[in-house]
Amino acid sequence: MEDSLEKKWKQREFTLASVSDLSAVTPSALPGTARFDSDGLQIHQQSHQIPLNIDPRTVQLFRLSPVHSVCMVEGSDAGKKASYSRGVNIQFRNEEESEAFHCVVQQWKKEINAQGANGRNQSNITSKSKFDEKIESSSAKMYFHYYGQLLHQQNMLQDYVRTGTYHAAVIENRSDFTGRVVVDVGAGSGILSLFAAQAGAKHVYAVEASEMAEYARKLIAGNPMLAQRITVIKGKVEDVELPEKADILISEPMGTLLINERMLESYVIARDRFLVPTGKMFPALGRIHMAPFTDEYLFIEIANKALFWQQQNYYGVDLTPLHGTAFQGYFSQPVVDAFDPRLLIAPSISHVIDFTKIKEEELYEIDIPLRFIASVGTRVHGLACWFDVLFNGSTVQRWLTTAPGSPTTHWYQLRCVLSQPIYVMAGQEITGRLHLIAHNAQSYTIYLTLSAKMWGPGAEQGGILQTSSCKLDLKEPYYRMSQPQAYALAQDQQPQPLIPTQDLDEPEFVQQPSPNSCVQIDPLMQNI
Repeated sequence: MEDSLEKKWKQREFTLASVSDLSAVTPSALPGTARFDSDGLQIHQQSHQIPLNIDPRTVQLFRLSPVHSVCMVEGSDAGKKASYSRGVNIQFRNEEESEAFHCVVQQWKKEINAQGANGRNQSNITSKSKFDEKIESSSAKMYFHYYGQLLHQQNMLQDYVRTGTYHAAVIENRSDFTGRVVVDVGAGSGILSLFAAQAGAKHVYAVEASEMAEYARKLIAGNPMLAQRITVIKGKVEDVELPEKADILISEPMGTLLINERMLESYVIARDRFLVPTGKMFPALGRIHMAPFTDEYLFIEIANKALFWQQQNYYGVDLTPLHGTAFQGYFSQPVVDAFDPRLLIAPSISHVIDFTKIKEEELYEIDIPLRFIASVGTRVHGLACWFDVLFNGSTVQRWLTTAPGSPTTHWYQLRCVLSQPIYVMAGQEITGRLHLIAHNAQSYTIYLTLSAKMWGPGAEQGGILQTSSCKLDLKEPYYRMSQPQAYALAQDQQPQPLIPTQDLDEPEFVQQPSPNSCVQIDPLMQNI
């Protein structure tokens, strides 16, 4: 058939100014040609042909300059079963021919993909990527749609604590970036890529899977002094190929409670795939901080939501059979808001996640034992959580914190509220467990248990007096975006400080004495 794919591309050929094979020990750049035919894309270097017998859907093209590109492919040598990844440097004679080649490749891939969808090439359908295997498609679609909107990117850019800390961490550590290759994992608008270029990066690969990649290209192109050193690559870090290894990874992979959205796993995968052994990560480490809290107003607010289901005559219908289920449902939502740090009733503890060392699989399940000493007598309504991350630069170390009492970020803080509060006295020990299990909707199920132990004389021989547990879905929080209020304190309750975070080399459950001042800032965080 005259308009068949084979006929359409049979004579499509481009003359190349130079071709060099990146896999060669001593690559030589010689003139060549690139030709599309029924066998695929063939690139010739003078009389020597570099075989590229590939599924067109696996081609990755990276434009390094108007006339210079890198073609990454999954290929195989003729007559051999072994497959490999190969990179080929191609340079065109002028910008027009380069643009035409890129357009042909995109059209070629679209047509062969369409042909495969019609059943012709079903045997060549590639297996699911690691991301697709662990994340359900509907969740991924909504996730990338959300981050593909400029209004959400604006919300993050206007978080000046977030954006300003990233900018300072990069610019103040120019020695880490100057002349280095950087990969921006989940680049979004491309703002971190631009920061890296400002700091003197040799080249930045901005990897973004959502439609925001197109906006990033436009934003970067509008900053031409930096754009020549930035390449935007649309795709997931689990799938894309890069023409070279990175000296620096930069990313903003943090979600609510640090781990929500499961992007930390992609950050770790990018580390294993792209980062040289001596490379640096910005950020390099995260800490989840936890402390019990009391908040009678919040507890009543949540409990009152279920009052609707206590109606016995709602248009003649008794709704009370569903009251218990509704009551538990409201308490299954973690609360996201900014709260007064004086609501904390014990010094905080922290759980450290070292991004440079942790394995991806270790993020699937996080189990944190809890132990606190109550500083006041009160009702414990649950566990308050926040996080911080460290930019471990060679020149300056910077922390980005979401702690209560610090300037509010778009992450706020998170609280897990018990449907059955427990009572404690000053000096009483509170124990428990925070168990986080990842699920395929890009979030976690939270299992929390808090218990109050015997208190007073003979407590060493005593056991557990009270226990309360709850199950929450981090994917479905209650966004309570009111600013923290000044709470009246009970007569026996002293003002509580913002508990200092631990130094990295301290044991997991170091507790700090309560100073007289209302708020104490971690010295590590004073640079923020």
